Amino acid sequence: MKFVGAQLSYFFSDSTMRRNVRSLLKYVAFVVAVVVVYAIAFHFVMLHEGKQHSWVTGFYWTLTVMSTLGFGDITFESDLGRLFSILVLISGIVLLLIVLPFAFIRFFYAPWIESQIRRRAPRRVGPGVEGHVVICAYDSVAPGLVRRLEREGVPYVVLEEDPEVAAALHLDGLSVVTGVVDAPETYQALALDRARLVLANREDTVNTSVLLTIREMAPEVPVVAVASADEAVDVLELSGATHVLPLKRWLGEHLANRVNALHAQCHPIGHYEGLALAELPVHRTPLADRTIRETRLRQTTGINVVGVWERGQLAPARPDTPLTDSSVLLVTGTEDQLSTLDEILAIYSANPNPVVVVGGGRVGTAAIRSLHGRGIPVHLIERRPELVPRSAPMCTRTFVGDASDYQLLEEAGLLEAPTVVLTGHDDAMNVYLAAYCRKLNPGLRIVSRITHERSTGAIHRAGADFVLSYASLGVQAVLAVLRRKELVVLGEDIDVYTIPPPPALHGRTLAESGIGARTGLTVIGIERDGAVVTDLSADTVLEPGTALVMFGDEGQRADFAAAFGHAG
Repeated sequence: MKFVGAQLSYFFSDSTMRRNVRSLLKYVAFVVAVVVVYAIAFHFVMLHEGKQHSWVTGFYWTLTVMSTLGFGDITFESDLGRLFSILVLISGIVLLLIVLPFAFIRFFYAPWIESQIRRRAPRRVGPGVEGHVVICAYDSVAPGLVRRLEREGVPYVVLEEDPEVAAALHLDGLSVVTGVVDAPETYQALALDRARLVLANREDTVNTSVLLTIREMAPEVPVVAVASADEAVDVLELSGATHVLPLKRWLGEHLANRVNALHAQCHPIGHYEGLALAELPVHRTPLADRTIRETRLRQTTGINVVGVWERGQLAPARPDTPLTDSSVLLVTGTEDQLSTLDEILAIYSANPNPVVVVGGGRVGTAAIRSLHGRGIPVHLIERRPELVPRSAPMCTRTFVGDASDYQLLEEAGLLEAPTVVLTGHDDAMNVYLAAYCRKLNPGLRIVSRITHERSTGAIHRAGADFVLSYASLGVQAVLAVLRRKELVVLGEDIDVYTIPPPPALHGRTLAESGIGARTGLTVIGIERDGAVVTDLSADTVLEPGTALVMFGDEGQRADFAAAFGHAG
């Protein structure tokens, strides 16, 4: 009884629910009034036929006819009585069999079910939760981030304002709490004082309110805020964000960093434990049509080739791996070693023609700004004229129209361009354009943005050389802050991992471990005493107290754990 009372109390506490119940009761009162009128009319018609019945009989006959039961024990013999019976029957079908069920479902049953669902949404975290990551919205970044946090054993909780959505996420197995996003009591329920990190990933204006609320309650908790517009970065920092992630700008810059243009050179992509990582396109250099051993890059510059991109696929670097004109080397070394390599390759011209950027939105503008800063000429293709002016000063030429128009692409110089950068948010269109551009210019380097992870395979099959999504970049950026490491973006779903060798690998050499063959992960170095050693060989012994530095995707890391177990 207490449970039922609590349910009813919660149900009727909502003003909308109370209005619905009042509407339902009004309809029921109307039906009762109709039944009373028909019962009275029944007596008058019976008196017209010279018969007399009790009031109970009148209500009994009215209800049996209106509900279509029609027992037939009481009938009229006159035409007036039969016409009256028809009226009662038809009105009963409409009022009792059609309208009443729908009114009951609409005004009572459906709201009751919704209230039950809402009650399933947790209102606070458990008493023992600490060191958790608070995610303020279940946006495009959140699913990938949740998967990674679960894999690494980091507790998390998603904040969702809509109780129905929160209940659905809870039923799907996610750790979720429902509450108003900028209310102090919500963050009390989220155990903010025990949180490891807060991700403010809503709109810029809402994030500002969230930050002010958090800073009032927990000034020391690290907060990472996602900024959609560059103009919001300063506002979010002033509002209390520990780190601000302008993901759309970064996405454009990372796409631009994969552009192959002008003379041959390394493209730095970041540092990992003091180790500089860069990509080196082989296109139009003497490295093409050789094996990695034949390039002698380690002997001449000291750098190590740790991976090879080939049409969107990152494979381990083996001494006998052949390099083609479309290969891109993933190399590691010191800044001086990379500079030495750039000096050697500077005499080789990749392609002096302008890079074609499709899309002048925030991502496209960021890519154009980055290319312009490096002195690379750019041609912009944008369908919406109103977006052209903000990028036009940084472009050699701009073209307004549909990027699928052959004549426009030809005029924009796609047939001679070294690279095309696809920055639109429509994955289907990007796949279409990648396939089209690949057919028009087989030697073209295609760099593309995607929105959904499921589109990765399709756009690689269409001919894209490098693909990166907003969601993947966001996940990697948040994890970099969480790990207190520099952001390194290798590509979609590919990350750098530092994993202590499990006991099963202690004392074994790299060749004996079979890490690459069994898991697909590529070992690029061994961390020992705070330094990363990259000069590895097949005879390198895996020792306790060290850590393997490897790159690969989530599935390959899971395969590693399944094959060798976890570090002791």
